[in-house]
Amino acid sequence: MSDDGERKYRMTLSLSVLKHLGFGLYSNVPAVLSEAVANAWDADARNVSIEIDANPWSGKITIQDDGHGMTVVDANERYLHVGYERRKAVSGARTPKLDRPVMGRKGIGKLSLFSIARTVEVHSVRDSERHGFRMDAGKIEEAIKDGDVGEYFPDPVSSGDVDLEVGTRIVLTGLKRKLHRSSKALRRRLARRFSIIGPSHRFKIVLDGQPITIEDREYHKKVQYIWTFGNRGNEFASVAKTYNLERHSPRQGMIEVDGETFEVDGWIGTAAEAGQLKDQDTKESINKIVVMVRDKLAQEDILEEFGEGGVYSKYIMGEIHANFLDLDDKDDIATTSRQRIIEDDPRYEILRSKLLKDLKAIQGEWTKLRNRGGTDVAMTIPQIKEWFTGLNPDHRNAAEKLFGRINRLPIDDFKQKRQLFISSILAFESLKFRNLLHRLEEISIEDLDKLKHVFIQLDDLEASAYYQISRQRLDVIRALSNLVDDDAKERALQEHLYKHLWLLDPSWERATHTEHMETRVYKALQGVNESLTEDEKLSRIDIHYTTTGKKHVIIELKRASRLFRTGELVDQITRYRTAVSKVLETAGKTDESVEIICVVGRSLKDWDSPNGRKVSRDTLAGSYARVVLYDELIQNAFEAYQDYVSREKEAGRVYQLICSISSDDAWEISPDSP
Repeated sequence: MSDDGERKYRMTLSLSVLKHLGFGLYSNVPAVLSEAVANAWDADARNVSIEIDANPWSGKITIQDDGHGMTVVDANERYLHVGYERRKAVSGARTPKLDRPVMGRKGIGKLSLFSIARTVEVHSVRDSERHGFRMDAGKIEEAIKDGDVGEYFPDPVSSGDVDLEVGTRIVLTGLKRKLHRSSKALRRRLARRFSIIGPSHRFKIVLDGQPITIEDREYHKKVQYIWTFGNRGNEFASVAKTYNLERHSPRQGMIEVDGETFEVDGWIGTAAEAGQLKDQDTKESINKIVVMVRDKLAQEDILEEFGEGGVYSKYIMGEIHANFLDLDDKDDIATTSRQRIIEDDPRYEILRSKLLKDLKAIQGEWTKLRNRGGTDVAMTIPQIKEWFTGLNPDHRNAAEKLFGRINRLPIDDFKQKRQLFISSILAFESLKFRNLLHRLEEISIEDLDKLKHVFIQLDDLEASAYYQISRQRLDVIRALSNLVDDDAKERALQEHLYKHLWLLDPSWERATHTEHMETRVYKALQGVNESLTEDEKLSRIDIHYTTTGKKHVIIELKRASRLFRTGELVDQITRYRTAVSKVLETAGKTDESVEIICVVGRSLKDWDSPNGRKVSRDTLAGSYARVVLYDELIQNAFEAYQDYVSREKEAGRVYQLICSISSDDAWEISPDSP
């Protein structure tokens, strides 16, 4: 109490106001500290310091400024007056000393301190009058719990404990929130909430002894291209390619509301990589466009309201200054938390409409820039550069468009982007071969990251992947043709033949396997094995069953050294056919055919007689069977794939390109690349 028995400080408020506008006003520390900084700005402070002691038990936050301070009367009539409207009380709504536009308006910002602290202690000095008071959240609630409106009397602090020479100090204790964010992260978020930091505004914020600067916003590190209107954004000229939207229209930075013209300025930038827009410390995304009013954040993200689905929107960040949203003679359209604008206000709707047009213009220019940049990125890989250089002008133009579309995708992982380049080159070569490069224009940018699946989607898989298939098949054929020893051929055929049925018939691209059917067939064939003579069993290396289409195929691989007659093979073939036919009949598949192939190392004995081979072939055909010689099988494969062999040089070139790109050593694109 004062010497005359009256209480020195008094706050009048309702409990509902306290709960909604104080204890629950803000959800994060930066937003609360922003209100304290804004108060310092309005007090004509040139310097604000914030010290944070994050001790979980005795932690505190101290905010101190060198502004004009408060007398006891000021404290009661202004600071402790919840809802005090400074702009109505101060002529012109500008600060008296530095002629600054006042940020505060509703007079409830000081209550936000209770969002993060149980106790708020205020020290101030003005006109040589030092004083202080302490507010306790628990005592406030107790004082007004019995009525809707009540009075609370803060506890005075002895003037001897107030050691200020100038300005105001606020000490927050009993912190409700853990200060888990790093000083760097908090510095960054505060820097992004104000645009009045720096020498030109004669205003400095110091956090834990280190000044907060424009660089702490870290936009400079992320922006690649930037579009400006009005006077903002020029600071990016040294770090980004800058484009002025006003070159399209001299009035780009102007906006008309109810017949009045107002200035809107700011910048919209795009990052080199979409992943750069996510803060690694806070995990907070800056893929947003903030709206600043009177140099303080008023709308945390207007971009989200447009529902832009284009890929370009994932690279966007920006800062728009629209002071006309907070005019002294107009209604206040800020929400209570001062972090959003009332969305259905006509002024805000006009701003939103203007920005949407700006974004569409930026989208077109960004697409062209990234298209050009995509080729620059691709050309940093020597192997792709060599491939690109070898294209004719028309094909080169198509490749540039493709690289550009890849460069517009929000993919930051270099290995993923490398795979996409590989897939795009494969698709390009495939479509070029078929004279269908126009198909690239039909691939949506949103689906371009699925380009590696384009082969499956194309009608003709063989044409799309001819260079890969040819390389693999030629390798298999060469491996077999280089084998001279019969035993080696047997082992190689046993290893490759059943996996690569195209060696027997080019139309058998993929065999289909039904485990249930295979089990039944193999069980039936096992019964046949029991009826074979020992000599017949020794003459065979292995037997294999598979299906292709609706054809059931039995392949018997004979030992290369054994000599057979057609009749001997027919006897065995008949047993196999009978066994499989019984299985098919039981399964209700009597309409499906069976083919049996015997692969032998030597010509059949009866082939030496006149027309012996023809007679043998006709005899076997009657049993839906045929005989293939080891060497003829390899030769037939060469003939069947002569088209692949003729393309071997081209296939090898592309294959080597893909292998070289796939090497980790070949992929060294810098994050700073275009």
